[in-house]
Formats: sequence, structure tokens, C-alpha cells
Amino acid sequence: MTGTYLLDYGAGNVRSLVNAVKKLGHDITFVKDPSDILKADKLIFPGVGAFGSAMTSLHTKGYAEPLKAYLAQNKPFMGICVGMQTLFEGSDETPDVPGLGVIPGRVQLFDSTDKAVPHMGWNTARSIQGLERAQDCGLEDQRSYYFVHSFAVPFVATSNTAKEWVLTTTQYGDQVFVSSVRRGNIFCTQFHPEKSGFAGVNVLRAFLDGTASRGAEADIALINNQQLVPGALSALAPTYVPEPTLDQFTKRIVACLDVRANDQGDLVVTKGDQYDVREASTEAGKGDVRNLGKPVELARRYFEEGADEITFLNITSFRNCPLLDMPMLEVLRRTSETVFVPLTIGGGIKDVVDPDGKFHPALEVAGEYFRNGADKVSIGSDAVYAAEKYYALGGRGDGTSAIETIAHAYGSQAVVISVDPKRVYVHSPADAPTHHVIQPATPGPNGEKYCWYQCTVSGGREGRDLDVRQLVIACQALGAGEILLNSMDQDGMKQGYDLALIQDVRDAIRIPVIASSGAGSAGHFVEVFEKTGVEAALAAGIFHRREVPLEDVKDACREAGIRIRAVDAALA
Repeated sequence: MTGTYLLDYGAGNVRSLVNAVKKLGHDITFVKDPSDILKADKLIFPGVGAFGSAMTSLHTKGYAEPLKAYLAQNKPFMGICVGMQTLFEGSDETPDVPGLGVIPGRVQLFDSTDKAVPHMGWNTARSIQGLERAQDCGLEDQRSYYFVHSFAVPFVATSNTAKEWVLTTTQYGDQVFVSSVRRGNIFCTQFHPEKSGFAGVNVLRAFLDGTASRGAEADIALINNQQLVPGALSALAPTYVPEPTLDQFTKRIVACLDVRANDQGDLVVTKGDQYDVREASTEAGKGDVRNLGKPVELARRYFEEGADEITFLNITSFRNCPLLDMPMLEVLRRTSETVFVPLTIGGGIKDVVDPDGKFHPALEVAGEYFRNGADKVSIGSDAVYAAEKYYALGGRGDGTSAIETIAHAYGSQAVVISVDPKRVYVHSPADAPTHHVIQPATPGPNGEKYCWYQCTVSGGREGRDLDVRQLVIACQALGAGEILLNSMDQDGMKQGYDLALIQDVRDAIRIPVIASSGAGSAGHFVEVFEKTGVEAALAAGIFHRREVPLEDVKDACREAGIRIRAVDAALA
């Protein structure tokens, strides 16, 4: 059967891509056999995780040679993220594993000296092949797209790769890399169009509708000519002089939805004050669970209002529910049908046992969430236990923790660590000799000038002999790609983020940090970005209740000179 095919080698979330294709009115068929590749009229190859795993899977499944034959025929092809990287000669991520070798060049690790790695968030794509060729691919000048990767192909202006293949470049820190390629009918992006809002969906539309298609002969003629005007960078646009490159990486605004079952058994979005999610009760007994809306509807609202990411934190254990019947899987499936920004799911990412005794390791649990629409999983209590084991082993992992197994299979960018710390006040650093002590902005209840931040488990109910700095350093070493940094002391107080805590964590690690807990105004977002340099800031209750509209937060950031993503226009 001919048509559009999707080459899925089994890594990560492809549901969102399939949903985006269907939203555009197209059908898509999964490649199930190597012979399906050459049947395709159009082929999409998405990828996440490790370069080596992707290449090994292509060869193991017998896809590599048919894929190269398909590309040689100049049939419409779209590679996404690792799907683009595999077309190059190789990657420093797995030096001994060769790529497909269609495009000259090598994938290299970002330098983390001046920036967080992975490159996780929204950035622009500067065309060097001219605006018209970029627009044919659905790309808009100065529009932001979603990137999540630690490795990239460096842009070398004088190279044959630049002249013959590169469509756009992107700058992150002081490094410029290849963010898309186009030659003939081969079109690939380093960013994820299916996670780049409506702007990204328009990129998919251009490929599916055929405006990105182009005969190879015309491009080869331009390449053979090689007559570039001064300042031009591409033989495919020999008279076009691109604008100077700039770092346009934006800060992220994350909407968080705490999801749990209420007393009637319905899934609702709730919000606690210092982790208490029940209303105050004037009668004997406990108050009702706060009900701030339905999770799927709220997520869609936040996407339309411009949220850069959406995080679901499942705060109901569902202990008596089999893995495949978990209510949050349905929430993800339905959300991914209409929400085209990254989705994170937290809560229950650990080894689980079904009521019938069937065991599911954390890697399998995460895999189910990825297959149902999640892009990242957030690990809480199990991260604390993994860090304790890391130090007990002398500062190393043993490969068995949820962090290690999930990061190995899906990449570090798929693993978020959710930290629930609380202050322990002391009069002197000598009072806490085994912990990292700082000076908080305000003294303790008895005039203490110092504190350390104790890690907790079980939703903050149990403290451990581990401080937050020890935790994040261990989790970074084990393979985590991002930290979601809560504060039990600031949660629900609306007095601003815990800047001392955030700065301390930010200084300790090189992976991105999301600030959480305490926002009560748009100014608090500006403050945390300006004073800590954190990559993202999260809020929940103030968005749910519309006390601080998400649009106001973005406007305040822009007025303060903070780069922030614009809200996309709806699909035409």
C-alpha cells in the first residue's frame, strides 16, 4: 500500500506526531516490515534518545539499507531530531557506530561551560537558503520551535555540508548548529515540529501537502554552479545573504496540573497549600479535595494561551489499578490529540506490581507513558532512593535505577527529577556538618541564620538524611536531564520563588532547572529569571484560578527584556 509511512524504531513518543498528521487530514501507516519503506510515497522518521540505539535498531530491524535506497530515489523524506542525525556520518555520542552517511558531517556534544545541556526549550531557526525555500517548508522567520537534544551538528560556514545541505541554523549560547537540512526532497529538522505548537504543525503540513517537495535536478545544478555572492552561505541560494546569527533561546513558562481522584472517584485537577489539597472543613472530618477543573480541558486551555510545556503530576497512587488501566494513560492520550507542546508526566514512575502480581519495572512503566503521549517522565521519591544508593556505592550508579534505565533507553532529556525539599534551620554550618548549608533570605523561627534543604519522599511526608544539593548532583551523574525544583516552604504562599534554593541548585549542576512553588504574580517570574538565570518557571494554582493569566506572565517577561515565545495563531 502506498501513502505516507512512519518509520518508528520504538523510542519515545510518536503518538503526538501521529495526532498532528491526523489533525491535518492525512492518514499515516506504520512501517512494519523493511519492504514497507520503498512502498511509501512519503516517509517520516522521528527519533529521540541515543544515536547509537537508533542506528542499532535500524540495522537490527533491517531498515537501514531500504532507507538508504529510499533516500537515493529522492522521494519525500522528513527526519526529526535523531531521525535527522542518523543521516550524517556519525556521532560522538557513540563514536564506534557509523551513521547512514547521506550527509557529510558529524554530530557533536554541546559545550556546557556557558549553558545548560541538554538544549531544552524554544529557539529560532535562521534560513541560509533564503526565506522562500524556508517558507516552502512551513518555516517562519523569527518563529520559535521546540528543541530537546544534547548533541548537534556544528555549523561550519565554509563546509560542503553548509553549502549543499543546510537550510537553517540555530544559535545556543556561543555555538551555532544545523537546525534543519533540505536538498531535493530530503527535509529534516533538529527540532520537533509536533511539539512546536501550531507553528510546528504548519511545518508538517508543508511536508504532507507537498510544498516542501522539490526535484533533485534543480538543486544539483545550483550546487554544481557554486557561484555565491559575497556573504551568501548556501549554493542552493547563491544570491541570498542571511541575517547575522543570534542566540534566541527563550525562557519557558510551564503550566502544572496536579491530578488526583476526588472522594467520588473522578479525576480532577487540584492544588495544595504546602501540599494539603483539601478544603478547610468547619465540621468534624476532612474537607473535600479542591476541584479546579478537568485535566484534559485545562491542558488544552493552557496550550491555547501559550504555555510552553504542560506537566501532569499524578498525586493519586492507584495502587489497585493494573498498569495498562491507569487513568493517566487516557488523560495523556486525549491531551495529545489537541495539545502540541511537550507533555511531562510525574507520579508512579517506579517499579510497580499489578493486583494480579504481575511485575512491571520502571522502564516499562515509563514506556507506556511515552507511547500514550508523554515526552518526559518525572521521578520523585525513587530519585531520592537512587541518590542514597549512589553515595553508598562510593559515588557511582549500578545501572538499575529508574533514572539510569530510562535515560539509557530514551535519552537523558526524557528524565526529569521532581525535588520536594524543606528547610531545616540551624544556627551555624557546624550544626549540619554532613549537609550543604546556605543563608536563606529570612532567618528561621528562632533567629537561625542558616539552613539546609532536606529531601523528602512520599509526597513530602517523610524527610531523609540527604540534602537537595547532594540529590541533584547524584541525579545528574546518573543520567537525569532536568530538575523540577519545588519548595515545600513556599508552596501555595504566593510570595515568590525560593531564590536562594534555586540559585544554589543552579550553581551545582549543568542540566536545566525548572523553578516551582511560590509564584503569586507575573513579577515573580521576571524576578526568578533575572536573579537566578533558571531556564524555566512553573506555576499551577494561579493559572487554574486565573489569578494571574498566563498571557500576563509572558507580557511581563517581554517588557523586562526576557526572551519568551510568542503565542501561535490557530491553524487556518
